[in-house]
Amino acid sequence: NRNPKLPSLLICLSVSHRRWLQDGSAMCGDCVEKEYPNRGNTCLENGSFLLNFTGCAVCSKRDFMLITNKSLREEDGEEIVTYDHLCKNCHHVIAKHEYTFSIMDEFQEYTMLCMLCGKAEDTISILPDDPRQMTLLF
Repeated sequence: NRNPKLPSLLICLSVSHRRWLQDGSAMCGDCVEKEYPNRGNTCLENGSFLLNFTGCAVCSKRDFMLITNKSLREEDGEEIVTYDHLCKNCHHVIAKHEYTFSIMDEFQEYTMLCMLCGKAEDTISILPDDPRQMTLLF
């Protein structure tokens, strides 16, 4: 799976800022201004939150990122999009991104969890008039 031309150790320089995932891979806290910033209801299905990117801890460059290993799967009626944010210059893994979408009753629910892009959730009514915004008339 790895490109043989890339260095085999593209890891975070500071062991204390690495975050380990269930699959054994690491994300880098040294590359971001704030880990998992609260983004309110801004859930990104694609792209990168570049304002939170301080620069690559491996090559010290602050440039655009590559999005790789993008996948879409459905699990119990929920769509799950995952991908990796990589440094464009040295292919260091900066963060792993997860976005979910599901429909529950009359609402669409979105979530995002990413060390770079942050954490967020949103719920939107699929009805013409959002029942949460309705006022009681007496």
